[in-house]
Amino acid sequence: MTYDLWTRLFAEFMGTAIMVALGNGSVANVDLKGTKGNGSDWMLIAVGYGAGVMIPAMMIGGISGNHINPAFTIGLAVAGMFPWAEVVPYLLAQFAGAMFGQLWVVAAYKPHYDLTTDPRHILGTFSTINATSSKLNGFVNEFIGSFILFFGALGITKAPFFQNNLGTAHMALGFLVGTLVASFGGPTGPALNPARDLSPRILHALLPLKHKGSSDWGYAWVPVVAPILAAICAVLLYKSVFLRG
Repeated sequence: MTYDLWTRLFAEFMGTAIMVALGNGSVANVDLKGTKGNGSDWMLIAVGYGAGVMIPAMMIGGISGNHINPAFTIGLAVAGMFPWAEVVPYLLAQFAGAMFGQLWVVAAYKPHYDLTTDPRHILGTFSTINATSSKLNGFVNEFIGSFILFFGALGITKAPFFQNNLGTAHMALGFLVGTLVASFGGPTGPALNPARDLSPRILHALLPLKHKGSSDWGYAWVPVVAPILAAICAVLLYKSVFLRG
């Protein structure tokens, strides 16, 4: 079934919102003071983000293609696998959805934001931070993780094994993201998605939260540029090797 553009845009909006809400909600549960999950380990966040990608994929994958990531949309367009005329509408829906999803997190955890005095823990529930304050390390980390994500996403969804069972493919995609967070999450978070980082960072700058500190705009370009470049490289490589002819 083919869906009109507005339906697909709403699917991208809601899918991105749910992804950010579940993913950053898991970070908030671990890092904010007084929550039931405060002090839990990194695996809770890996599970939150893995499911945060898997659930929207299973909900909207057959409607919009489940991009929920501006880098993936741009990478597909550069490779000729997505129409350029729809890129800007998709990106706007994704960035708006990420902001909407982050608002859910803030609304749900507002008392715990008020109790938390560490600005890095607060910012970490919105956007990514490099653990060693290194833009170079952040860029390398985000590029590697994003490349694996996009190359893997195409490999999973285009594989003959999954062609007649996209639900299983979308479940595998969730496991891929959860594994990436567990394996490459230490240095940066990671973002792997410009909308997941930039939209919440804008909200962090705008909202009057106690003890919130800096929004770290000097680093903000890294989780935007690195995933986009990685997506272009990954999609072009996959297409040139596996989708020839």
